[in-house]
Amino acid sequence: MKYTVSVRALCEFTAKQGSLDLRFTPAPSAEEGMLGHRVVQARRPSPYQAEVNLSGEYKHLLVRGRADGFDPARNQIEEIKTFRGELGMMPDNHRRLHWAQLRIYGWLLCRKLGLARVCLALVYFDIVSKKEVVLSETQEASALKEYFDTQCEYFLNWAEQELLHRTLRDAALIRLSFPHGSFRQGQRQLAEAVYKAAKHGHCLIAQAPTGIGKTIGTLFPFLKAWPGQALDKIFFLTAKTSGRKLALDALMLIKRTQPELPLRVIELVAREKACEHPDKACHGASCPLANGFYDRLPQARNAALELAVANVLDKDALRAVAREHHVCPYYLSQDLIQWSDVAIGDYNHYFDLGAILHGLTVANQWAIGVLVDEAHNLIGRARSMYTAELAQTRFQAARRSAPAQLIKVLDRLNRCWNVICKDQVEDYAVRNAVPEKFLVALQQAVTAITDYSAENPESINGELQRFYFDSLHFTRMSELFDEHSLFDVTLDMKDESTDPVKNGTLRNHTAVLCLRNVIPAPLIAHRFGAAKSVVLFSATLSPRRFYSDMLGLPENTGWIDVPSPFKPEQLLVQVVSNISTLYRHREASISPIVDLISRQYLQRPGNYLAFFSSFEYVRRVTLQFRSSQPDIPIWVQTHGMNEIEQHEFLARFTATSQGIGFAVLGGSFAEGIDLPGKRLNGAFIATLGLPQVNEVNEQVKLRMDSMFNAGYDYTYFFPGIRKVVQAAGRVIRTPLDEGVIYLIDDRFAQPRVRRLLPDWWKIQRFPYPEKQKRQD
Repeated sequence: MKYTVSVRALCEFTAKQGSLDLRFTPAPSAEEGMLGHRVVQARRPSPYQAEVNLSGEYKHLLVRGRADGFDPARNQIEEIKTFRGELGMMPDNHRRLHWAQLRIYGWLLCRKLGLARVCLALVYFDIVSKKEVVLSETQEASALKEYFDTQCEYFLNWAEQELLHRTLRDAALIRLSFPHGSFRQGQRQLAEAVYKAAKHGHCLIAQAPTGIGKTIGTLFPFLKAWPGQALDKIFFLTAKTSGRKLALDALMLIKRTQPELPLRVIELVAREKACEHPDKACHGASCPLANGFYDRLPQARNAALELAVANVLDKDALRAVAREHHVCPYYLSQDLIQWSDVAIGDYNHYFDLGAILHGLTVANQWAIGVLVDEAHNLIGRARSMYTAELAQTRFQAARRSAPAQLIKVLDRLNRCWNVICKDQVEDYAVRNAVPEKFLVALQQAVTAITDYSAENPESINGELQRFYFDSLHFTRMSELFDEHSLFDVTLDMKDESTDPVKNGTLRNHTAVLCLRNVIPAPLIAHRFGAAKSVVLFSATLSPRRFYSDMLGLPENTGWIDVPSPFKPEQLLVQVVSNISTLYRHREASISPIVDLISRQYLQRPGNYLAFFSSFEYVRRVTLQFRSSQPDIPIWVQTHGMNEIEQHEFLARFTATSQGIGFAVLGGSFAEGIDLPGKRLNGAFIATLGLPQVNEVNEQVKLRMDSMFNAGYDYTYFFPGIRKVVQAAGRVIRTPLDEGVIYLIDDRFAQPRVRRLLPDWWKIQRFPYPEKQKRQD
C-alpha cells in the first residue's frame, strides 16, 4: 500500500528548522498568491508550461505535486513564491524550505522527462510592486535524486506510522455503529440523507428541527461514508463556541463507545485566544515559544497525536501538550491539521479570504467533506468576512502615532480621503466605486508601512498597526469589488460652528469608507466546489432558494426537510394579535406586554425567556416589569456580555428555579443554547425580528431587487422570521418537554408569516380580553 504525500507536506516535515518568525508578514492571502502565480505565468513566452503535475515513488511512498512552471526552451523549472515587503528580511529557514520544494520538483521533472540536469529557478513575486526576483541554480539529476531519496527516507518512518493509522481508522469506520441505543425520530432520516450526499459527493441542505440531535446525526453518517469515498479530512464548521463543544462531545462519545477507532480530532481556535504571550511578537528574539519552535515541534507533534488516540485534541489538551514541550499552542495546532482526521473550527477557517483549511486543501489536493453547523448564520458571517471598513478617525489616530518617515505618505492619503467626502451633502451615500486616486494613495501607504516595519519590526504597534491591517483588507477587497458589494461613505460629524455660507453652520466631519459585501455567493461558491461533499444543516433554512442564491450553492444541491419528532400537544403557540411592536407603537406596547408576561408566570410559575428587538426595548420593558411585579425574579441580557456573564445568565435556568430572562432576538440566547425539561417552560417573542429599516438596509434591498427581484423578502422578511423560529426552538428540546410560546405582534396573524413557521406548531389566537383593543 502506498502512502501519498504532497511535495509541500513532505518538505514542511523534513526541511523546517529553527525558530518561528512572523516578522516577514503579513503574507499574501491564498487568493493573492494564486493571482500572483497567474501574473508570473502569463509573462512567460511559449512553450512555457504552467501547473505541471509531477509524481514519484520511493519505496512505499508516493510523492506528488504541481510545479508552478516549466520552460522547455531554457530547461528551467520554476517555483513561484508571492510576498510583500523587503525580500531581504525573509528568514533563512523560509528560504531553505522554498529551495527544498524546488529541488524535489526538480528531481520529479528529471525523472518524468529523462533529463540529465535542470535549471532550478526560485521566483519571488512582490504582489505590491509586481516585480520579480529570480534566484537560480543548475543541478544534476543524480544530485537531485539523492536529495529526494534523503528527504523521503527521513519521512518514511512517519509515513509507515500514518499508513497504519489510516488502515486501522478505515477498518474501524467500516464497522462504526451509532453510539446511542437507537436513533431519535427524524434523526435516522437526516443521517441517511447525509450519508447519501457524502457517498455520491453532493452538496446537501438539511433543515431539521431543533432538538433531534443534528450534530451527531450528521457527523456519524459522514464518518460512516469516509472509507468508501477515500476522504482525507472532515471539517466541522460552526459559528459559535457552543457549536464546537457539541461537536467535540459527539466525537468523544463515538470514541468512547468504539475505543478501537483511532480517530484524530482537533479543535481550532483564534490565535488571540491561544496565545500564551500576548505581549510578545511572534519571532524567536521576542517570544520564548517561537525560539527554536521547529526544532521542538516533532516531539510535541508525537505527544499530541499519541494523546489523540483516546481523546480529542481540544484547546485545553493542546495547550497542555504545548506547555510540556515549550512550543506555541496555536502554531502546534496549525501543524496538526495536516495529521488530523477531523478539524473543528469556525466558519472563517474555511470560508475567509485567507482561510487555512481551504489553503491546505488546495495545496495538498485533499478530498474533504465539510459540515456547516447552524448554516443560517453563514450568510451574515460571510458578509462580514468580505466586508472592509476604514474609519478616518482611526486613521488620524494612527497618523499621530506614526514615525516621521511615514508622515508624508499618510498626509497624501488624508488629502485623498478628504476629496471623497468634500462635496457629499448626505450623511450616508453609496458610490459606484472607490476613487482610483484614493486606492493608489492607500497602496502607497501600505507599502511604506510594510517597508518601515521590515526594517523596524518592533516599532509598528497600536493604532498604526490596526490601521495597517485594516488597509490591507480594504485593498484586497477593492480588487474583488463587483455587484455583490456596495461602496458607501458615511460622514461622521464632529462639531458645528457658525458659517454664513452654508445654512449658518460649518460641518467638520470625517468619513467612514466601507466596501460592504451584500451577496457572499460569488466570493465563496468555489469553496463548496473545492470539497468532495458539503452538508449545511440548521433548523431554519427556508426558503431554500434564499440560501442557495446567497451562498452560491451548486445547482445539483439536494434538499431535505426532516419532519419534527415533537407532537403539537407539547407546545402551545399563541398569537397575540392585539399588540403591535412597530417602532411607532412601541411605547404603547410595553404595558400590555408586561401584563401578558406576568399573567402567564403567575398562572404557571417556571422559567421563561422574553425576546425583544433591541436592548433599548428590553430596558424599557424590564423597567416597568420591575415596578409592577417586584416579586418575580428576572435577569437581563446586557450589551457586550462576555463569556462568563453569558454563562451566569444561562446558569439561572435550572430544573428548580423560577424567573424570567429578558434578551434580544438574534442574540446569544436566541439560538445555540439547550435548556431542556423544567429549565425552560416558555418564551415570549415580542417582535417579528425584521432588521432595522435604515439607509444601509435600504441599499441592500435595492441590490437584492436588482439581483433576485426579491428586495424586501431577502433583506427583511426571511432573516426576521428565521430569528423568531430559532428563538422559539429553545422551548422544546426533547420528546418529554412541554411549553408555551407567545408570538406578540399583529403581523404574526398574516398568512405569509404563518407559512414560514414550523408545520408542526398548533397555532392559536390568544384570547385577549375585550377591553384590550387592537392597535392601529
